[in-house]
Amino acid sequence: MSRLVDGSVVTDVAPMKRNRLNQILASLYVNALYEMKNYPVVLLNTMLSPLSFLILIVFVSHGRLIGEAIEGGLIMSMFGAGTSLLTDMSHLKNDFKLQDMVVSSPATWQTYVAGMALSEIVYSLPALVVLGTLAAYFIHTTPAGFLTMIGVFFTVFVTSIVIGYTFATFSSDIVQSFAFSRLISTLFATIPPVYYPITYVPLPYRYLAYLSPTTYAAELAQNAGGYLSLSPQTYLVDWLVLISVTAILFAVARRKAKWRET
Repeated sequence: MSRLVDGSVVTDVAPMKRNRLNQILASLYVNALYEMKNYPVVLLNTMLSPLSFLILIVFVSHGRLIGEAIEGGLIMSMFGAGTSLLTDMSHLKNDFKLQDMVVSSPATWQTYVAGMALSEIVYSLPALVVLGTLAAYFIHTTPAGFLTMIGVFFTVFVTSIVIGYTFATFSSDIVQSFAFSRLISTLFATIPPVYYPITYVPLPYRYLAYLSPTTYAAELAQNAGGYLSLSPQTYLVDWLVLISVTAILFAVARRKAKWRET
C-alpha cells in the first residue's frame, strides 16, 4: 500500500511483507501439507531412496562406511527435495495453471520459489528426521564440523532448487518432468561417490566424478565428519566450486527460466 506524505508517495512495507509471507504459506499448504494430510503414503517415497542406499552401503562395507553413508543419505535427501520442485512446479503449472495465476499477481518468482522450496523441506522431514537421528548417534564431530555439514547440506539444497525451478519452467508435461527429475537425480546423487569416499573410485574414473557438484559436497561433509582428510587447499577449492556452481546456476535461472510466456 502507498500513502501521500508531505507531497511524496510512501510505500508501506509491512503489508508487502505480510503478502509475501501469505504467499509462502499458501505454497507450503498446497504443495506439502495437503498431500501429507490426505495421502500419507507418499511420504514413503521421500524416505526409501536415501535409506535404501544407506542400508546397501552399510551391508556391503560390513558397517565400516556407516558414517559416510548417513552423510550421503542427507545429501541425497536435500538434493532430492530440491529436484522434487521440478515435478511439483511442472504439475501445478501445466495441470492447474497455477504459475499463470502467480505471474498475474503481485508475487515475484523469488517468493513463489521460496514457498515451494520450504514445502519441499517440510515434505522431506520424515527422511531428514531419521537420518538426522542416525547422524547424531553415529557421527561424532566438532561444532565447526557440524556447522560445515549444515552449510554443505544447505548449499546442495539451494543448488538443486535452482536446477528444479529452471527445468520446471521449460517442462510442458508432467511425464517429461519425471524423466528430467530421474535423470538429474541419477547424474548428481546416485552415480557420484556421495555415500562413500571418492578414494574408492579408481583414479582414471575419479576425474569424471568431479564433474558433479555433489562430489565436492560429499568430500566436505566427510572431511567434517573425520572420514576423509582434505588439505587446506582442497578444502578451499571444494567450497569455491560448490558455491560457484550454485551462483552460476542461479544466474542462469534468473536469465533463462521462462517465468512468464512471451
